[in-house]
Amino acid sequence: MNSWFRVKLTITMIIFAVAISFTIAITDHVRLREQAIHHKMEEVDRNEKIAKYALESMEKAYFVFGDPIASRLKDNSIYLLNLYDRNHSFDEWDFDSLHALLGTDIYIINSDNRITHSSFKEDIGLDFEACCRKLAQTMDERRASGEFFHDGIDIEQKTGLIKKYSYMATRDKKYIIQLGYVLQNEDIFDKFNFFKTIDELLQQYPNVNEINILNTGGFSLGEPVNGPRLTGERRKAFDQTHQTGQTTEWRGEWKGEPAIYRYVQYVSAYDTGATKNKVLEIIYNEKDLQCILDENKRIFFIQLFIVFLISIVLSLIISRWVALPMYLAFHDSLTGLRNRAAFDEMLATTLSQNKHTTAMMMIDLDNFKLVNDRLGHDQGDHLLKCVAQCLRTVIRKTDVAIRLGGDEFVVIMPSATKPMIESTAARIIEEIGISTAREIQLDGEKVTVSIGISLAPEHGADPDALCKSADIALYLSKKRGKNQYYIYDNN
Repeated sequence: MNSWFRVKLTITMIIFAVAISFTIAITDHVRLREQAIHHKMEEVDRNEKIAKYALESMEKAYFVFGDPIASRLKDNSIYLLNLYDRNHSFDEWDFDSLHALLGTDIYIINSDNRITHSSFKEDIGLDFEACCRKLAQTMDERRASGEFFHDGIDIEQKTGLIKKYSYMATRDKKYIIQLGYVLQNEDIFDKFNFFKTIDELLQQYPNVNEINILNTGGFSLGEPVNGPRLTGERRKAFDQTHQTGQTTEWRGEWKGEPAIYRYVQYVSAYDTGATKNKVLEIIYNEKDLQCILDENKRIFFIQLFIVFLISIVLSLIISRWVALPMYLAFHDSLTGLRNRAAFDEMLATTLSQNKHTTAMMMIDLDNFKLVNDRLGHDQGDHLLKCVAQCLRTVIRKTDVAIRLGGDEFVVIMPSATKPMIESTAARIIEEIGISTAREIQLDGEKVTVSIGISLAPEHGADPDALCKSADIALYLSKKRGKNQYYIYDNN
């Protein structure tokens, strides 16, 4: 059997098996990767919901149980308004005594939205127009209305303390009296402390670096403002979420390590003041996800290697089973040349694809019957093998040699000129004559070759016509004395 055929079959089967296996492995790897990413996002969403729920629980508790605080702030505001009616000079007010009396911090905000006096000295001079433009606009509206307003949870910028603020304009609309009450001193805050929940989340999920609850100014609840607010990309992402309500993410660094900053809008169902809208900032890393993906990749390459080896082994085994039957279906078992089953298809294909002259040589051995009768069939088979080898030696790589059966052979020569055809036929006769004379000894007789040649499209454009013309030419070659070639003549 032709070993090159087996090699081609084996390579083809290996490529096919590996392609299928590789596709399955890739699909499985992508599926596992998507699952890992999906689980990661589910974890982030879960942390987001828990943080929201903790904050909402506290606001709900203050909504249900916190009316006394708002009433107290309102009473204190009216007390201070009456004091202002009696004494317009805040320079003469004893803010420390008032703070001790009322239990709240007091802030006097002028028409420029600047704190001019306060029991909390660190905030004197704070300009809301500069730091908190939206809050400044809200103050202008509240100053004009003259009504009492109280917000929900907010922070004291200098200390980071969680406070509740109230606002009420003086009757002449020149000032706003702002009161700040520290909520962290309340039992409600202690029982519904969302900071504890956040700390528990950070301990339970190492991939979460930090969770911050940001007010409308971008300040984090529970942390003093030691420097500028959010800057750069963090600020852009925060503003986008705050303005559109859409969740925003961007990739940056957290303490020198790659991290993802996620901004989610929180709208309070219980706070109707200026602090109703907040933004959750969740900073998380993908170390755990990357570990899973790296492990999946490692397993993928191991599986791919194993699949590759198994594919090769199975392909080798299967090729041994099927290569011989497939080869013999189109090849002569004795000579290894193409057989009659392959002849019709090859001739038709050659004629349809070749636009130049195609030659078909019909070859027949002279005195082959004498070899079988006198020397036996083994010598006859040996002679046929010698003829096949001679044909392989003489013809071009583009030519095809075929054994039709018995001592009949065919050579198909695509894109051949007449001189080339005649030269090839003469060489075939010569080489076979030399080989048979050397290998076969017949008393007084020689094994020679007769060749009939037909040309396409000159002698026929289809296989049947070409074969018929070659048969006639072969007959005439033998009639003229054998051991020669004859080219069919239409005339």
